[in-house]
Amino acid sequence: MTIAVCPGSYDPVTLGHLDVIDRAAAMFDEVIVVVAQNHAKKYLFAADERVELVRQAVADRPTVRVVPYSGLMAEFCAEVGASVIVKGLRGAADFDGEQAMALMNRHLTGIETVFVMGNPAMGHIASSMVKDVAHHGGKIDDLVPSHVAEALREKENR
Repeated sequence: MTIAVCPGSYDPVTLGHLDVIDRAAAMFDEVIVVVAQNHAKKYLFAADERVELVRQAVADRPTVRVVPYSGLMAEFCAEVGASVIVKGLRGAADFDGEQAMALMNRHLTGIETVFVMGNPAMGHIASSMVKDVAHHGGKIDDLVPSHVAEALREKENR
């Protein structure tokens, strides 16, 4: 059985993330979506909220599970027996940032990273931009699952 890991902060999960998760699920037997906690980042949603939002988004995908994690991704992969990390790329700027992580993960444990090109129709969707649009009252319903749009609106109305 081939296990793939799709790590990210998912703050919040977007339709672009789900596109990559779905394509990973088509390639591998099991996909573990790892909601990472980077202590250097400031999140809109707490870790448990992000995990729950992703779990709701993938609830109908039987080969996908969601877990929180705050350590080295290469070590997590070794712990769960994953043979690959899957990362989505929207363009060259994403590659530049992801390449160093992929090389470090391979250096640490030998795990390979597979880059999946995002759907060009979703190339403009980034969690940070979705949060900014939501903050300014813009339309986000075609960028995130409906339950995520609702959660963003609730955060903005506090």
